Amino acid sequence: MTVLIDDPTWPAHGRLWGHLVSDESLDELHAFARNAGIPPRGFDHDHYDYPAERREELLAQGAVPVTGKELVARLTTSGLRVSQREKRGL
Repeated sequence: MTVLIDDPTWPAHGRLWGHLVSDESLDELHAFARNAGIPPRGFDHDHYDYPAERREELLAQGAVPVTGKELVARLTTSGLRVSQREKRGL
């Protein structure tokens, strides 16, 4: 099981957000998020958004820290990456 976590660098709603992905399967990612108490509304096509204040807790639960660049590369290599075009339904 490999759930990857990047640094929270994306501002929204008055806080910083990061991403959680799996380089294995969406089932693995959903199970990790469910066990970590991340609500389903945090899922965005191929990743979960998480607030900065949850980072240490998610690391303690087994998320593996990577750079944003590595996160995207490993998600793409896994075949789970959803392009912006696909997200828009084009």
